[in-house]
Amino acid sequence: MKIDFAPLEVPVHRRLQTLAVLQWVYSFLGLAPTCVILFFYLLFTRFWLISVLYSIWWFYDYDTPAQGGRRVPWMCGFKVWKHMRDYFPIKLVKTADLDPRHNYILGFHPHGVLVAGAFTNFCTNATGFKQLFPGLTSYLLMLPLWFRTPFFRDYIMCAGLIPSDKKSARYPLSKRGGGNAVVIAVGGAPESLDAHPGTYNVLLAKKKGFIKMAMEHGAHLVPVFSFGENEVFDQVGNQRGTWLRWTQERLQGLMGVALPLFHARGIFQYSFGLMPYRKPISTVVGRPIRVERNQKPMAKELDALHQLYMDELSNLFEEHKGNYGVDKDAHLSFV
Repeated sequence: MKIDFAPLEVPVHRRLQTLAVLQWVYSFLGLAPTCVILFFYLLFTRFWLISVLYSIWWFYDYDTPAQGGRRVPWMCGFKVWKHMRDYFPIKLVKTADLDPRHNYILGFHPHGVLVAGAFTNFCTNATGFKQLFPGLTSYLLMLPLWFRTPFFRDYIMCAGLIPSDKKSARYPLSKRGGGNAVVIAVGGAPESLDAHPGTYNVLLAKKKGFIKMAMEHGAHLVPVFSFGENEVFDQVGNQRGTWLRWTQERLQGLMGVALPLFHARGIFQYSFGLMPYRKPISTVVGRPIRVERNQKPMAKELDALHQLYMDELSNLFEEHKGNYGVDKDAHLSFV
């Protein structure tokens, strides 16, 4: 295989962009196991007290992720996130105002491989969420597994990430006065297995938990579609019904973590590696769907709102796909 090496005369700003994305990819794929190894390694060194003191702190701080986490605003404003934004680039597109007197559930689609659009738009200040939607605070849901990892849990909480269980998601929505936006990658980790370039499969047809939660709290629903999310990585062919897909789904069921076999480019060459391609991601935030508080919704009420949400998401996709290079004959497929 011929390797396409990057030229030596790459501008400094592009090297900084690559470095910013490199640390993000490492944080997503390797930082958690590194933290676990470090925690146990320190126990057998003269620095054992660090792990012991952290364990005590962890015990007293255990419920913090389920109570809104511990966002550190100045870390969300690091310049590294602007370099990451410019690497692809990533932009946040507003289509309607969101009244900060209400709480919201933003359904993010599609998950993609590493949810680059969701993280950059809703966990950092790089794309102007605070300016576009003044008065709102965003909380991105992440697998609870990662909040049981020493050191790593504290790092991800700094960006406004909270566990994707019901208790944690309900905490911001239960706050009176509004101003909270819970961002849910509705398809979750299983949807990452469908993240192939040029595909628009959305794992939503049977996903009604977030709809019920919105009704119980009277939180308005907002469909969000991230154009380009599936384009930044290639993935080994794993169509439904193949042995690879069967294996991936079984492992996902056992471990709770999906294992897409993805690849893209490298740091100093463009032929292979785990760095994403430099392809634009445009995250379009749709119009809010008004939801009245109903603590015990009937099945038909739940189904009706779920259908309305799917219709609004489909309309959002159709309305904006022409702006982001999507073929006119392409349509969302609800799985």
